[in-house]
Amino acid sequence: MKISWISPEDLLDYEFRQAEDEGKNVSARRELWEKINASSATLPDVRRFAVAMLHELAALPVSDELQRHEPSALEMIRAVRSSSSLSAAVQPQEMLYDKILGGWLGRAAGCLLGKPVEKISRQGIKEILQSNGRWPLVDFITASDMPQTVLEKYPWNRHYGKESLKENIVCMTEDDDMNYPMLNLRILETHGKTFGTEDLATAWLENLPVLSTFTAERVAYINLLSALEPPVTATHRNPYREWIGAQIRADVWGWVSPGRPTQAAELAWRDARLSHVRNGIYGEMFVAAMVAAAFVTSNIEQIVESGLGEIPPESRLAKAVRFAIKSASTGKSWEDVLDRLYENFGHYHWVHTINNAALVAAALLHGQGDYERTICAVVMGGWDTDSNGATVGSIIGTMHGAGKLPAKWITPLNNRLRSSMKGFDNATFDDLAKRTVAQVS
Repeated sequence: MKISWISPEDLLDYEFRQAEDEGKNVSARRELWEKINASSATLPDVRRFAVAMLHELAALPVSDELQRHEPSALEMIRAVRSSSSLSAAVQPQEMLYDKILGGWLGRAAGCLLGKPVEKISRQGIKEILQSNGRWPLVDFITASDMPQTVLEKYPWNRHYGKESLKENIVCMTEDDDMNYPMLNLRILETHGKTFGTEDLATAWLENLPVLSTFTAERVAYINLLSALEPPVTATHRNPYREWIGAQIRADVWGWVSPGRPTQAAELAWRDARLSHVRNGIYGEMFVAAMVAAAFVTSNIEQIVESGLGEIPPESRLAKAVRFAIKSASTGKSWEDVLDRLYENFGHYHWVHTINNAALVAAALLHGQGDYERTICAVVMGGWDTDSNGATVGSIIGTMHGAGKLPAKWITPLNNRLRSSMKGFDNATFDDLAKRTVAQVS
């Protein structure tokens, strides 16, 4: 039996890439693994070898440069980050509700836009949209008038991709990008802002089906069931520890911290350390801080800088975001900007944090506050299309508030979302927003 993301042989393949990113010399071990794979060894023997090799790689030291510039401990992150210059502003309850509802709705619509083409390459997305005259993207994706050859070449994402096509939308379909904000809302309702990472771990086990998790979260979940505790849950046999999973869990921390990027980033850190290290943690801190900043400024550059201000400036993530800012500010076409991002970050897995965070930053700057332009740009950019659509949709939705979001994108949601999370299936956006407002202090 093979379960995605946790079989030892798959973990080892991804661990080699992660170890190289951490400055470990793994070439000899990789050659040995390739020989084992090419041999007639049985699957049990291959798996025993993979487990032993995972332990070997874990024991290798991380490069001195990463240890200096990319700490995972909060106090060390704060010691090197520049912090935000924004200050919180007292907001009327009605305005707060509108902005938080805008965040929930904006996140959902952006996620729904990207769901059908998740896992499909940038060029594949372009081919799909061109095949029925929908390039560049300006609306929910449709299969209408699409040639059968294209439909066969690019099957829709099996996780409700077909249900996310324009002609089939009846609500926000289930998605992990929406499950985690709801889970984190429950954490706040249960423990308040003093929650610990262990509280989050318990909430995962109590509310989240294990196969509704992916990559780093699935590994962390299995580690919890094996009686490991945070932060070991983030490192034990977890080659996805710098992938995008934590970044998609950021929004609620920003929504309950209006105008307080530093508070949002700390809450995000407590969440991220359950499953991630270094840039995986920074991705969640970066996004949470941007969401918090979106309450008090409509200056996109300032929003992105607020996120950067909460993470180590010499980290690979911060450098990638600064590169994206520079690329998006050249005045060149969006396709040219994407070419530059792919040239520099295309070697990362399509759900790694670094390349996707750079794409998010570039799309925000390209869109300059226009909701449709921003979510469409980021989805056309490929990589993790639904997660990135959700993230930029949340930031711009929070900035504008629900009342200013285009009905074209929001009405099809029918104020309802599905979930595999205990107690949240068929939740309504207005109720989630009210409950989120109640956690602001």
